[in-house]
Amino acid sequence: MKKIFYASLLLLGSLLYAETLNLTEEVRVITSKPEYRMVNSRVPYQECWDEQVEVHYAPQPSNDGSGVAGALIGGVAGGVLGHQVGGGRGNTAATVGGAIVGTLVGKNLAENATSTPPPPGYRIERRCATRYEEKSMEQFMGYRNTANYKGQTIVKYSDKPLEFIRLNVMVTY
Repeated sequence: MKKIFYASLLLLGSLLYAETLNLTEEVRVITSKPEYRMVNSRVPYQECWDEQVEVHYAPQPSNDGSGVAGALIGGVAGGVLGHQVGGGRGNTAATVGGAIVGTLVGKNLAENATSTPPPPGYRIERRCATRYEEKSMEQFMGYRNTANYKGQTIVKYSDKPLEFIRLNVMVTY
């Protein structure tokens, strides 16, 4: 009785144990057609033109001697005013101080008054802008290879037409 039990248990265990088998099969291609798609692209290009631009220059002090004349006049006026303000021993210091300050103020006023801004000038400058041109074109995607395997349609894309499609088939039993 034990032998029959172990034999049936062994038979049942072997039936429940599953095996997997991997096979490679080749299936003949029925159709092989090239496929394309529309691709849109933006191509940049440079657009340039010449433009006249107004240029302003900073005023330049003139060297016509008016700064020296202003310094002399300012120095004399400052000395006279300093002499009027001071009294006693401070009179000399006030006269000298007034003359120095008057010289500096007179020179600055004379130079600023005589410097005139030059008229604006013009120059040509090159201006550029990047523009884009839209282009549409067909792009080759590859070959659509079609085959039938056991009632199923198989499609594989490739760079060239195929005669066969290789399939990896897994059989479990």
